[in-house]
Amino acid sequence: MKWDSALYDDKHDFVSKYGQALIDSVNTAKGQVILDLGCGTGKLTVELAKNGAQVIGIDMSEEMIRKAKTNYPYLNFHIEDATELKYENCFDTIFSNAVLHWIKDQKKLLSSIYKALKKGGKLICEFGAKGCAYNVQKVFSEEYEALGYTYTNPFFFPPNQEFEKLLIQAGFKIERIIDFDRPTPLNDGDTGLKNWINQFYFSNLAIMKDEDREKVLSSSEERLKPLLYKKGTWIVDYRRIQVEAIK
Repeated sequence: MKWDSALYDDKHDFVSKYGQALIDSVNTAKGQVILDLGCGTGKLTVELAKNGAQVIGIDMSEEMIRKAKTNYPYLNFHIEDATELKYENCFDTIFSNAVLHWIKDQKKLLSSIYKALKKGGKLICEFGAKGCAYNVQKVFSEEYEALGYTYTNPFFFPPNQEFEKLLIQAGFKIERIIDFDRPTPLNDGDTGLKNWINQFYFSNLAIMKDEDREKVLSSSEERLKPLLYKKGTWIVDYRRIQVEAIK
């Protein structure tokens, strides 16, 4: 996945806005040590640090970390693979918003998180649940394959029961796990869906000829408009999982 940090902040800032509510579940008091896993450009990292907690932000994207360091030079940001965290028994909370669904090896990820938490520490996270963006994924994949390409699903969108099992296998005690619908309005009116597909299906689009890329975008928009376009705004059919789990 290629991330354009400026485009992400401009066109997809709803990601961090929805993440604000998740911070209410985190103890951010002075003396707490928190890891923001998949911090992006740091918009939620700075919120986690406002009450005096010591916060580290990590992300795999060099571009995102560069932007985070520019935006908040007084905070600690590092390029790091979440499945191979270098920390052991370090954090009171590992916080993650809209990140875990990008990581294929969930067993390795949860083992890495578990190791990095202190005993009694918490994983607090939200990410895509089974059925997230179902209509977009269905239509895009069909139009993509109609042009002769093989669609690869970039997302891990599990049902609650599957993720709960993975957490227990990693050693966690689950305090809360819920899933829910959250229809999500996109920015930029008519071009909102095209921007969303360009960002989140980048790996599929990158291998296409230019003319085919335009075809799949326009045909997807045409089919999805009756379902997801309301009063000048595209609204994607998001579903989310929220988790609080203890080491």
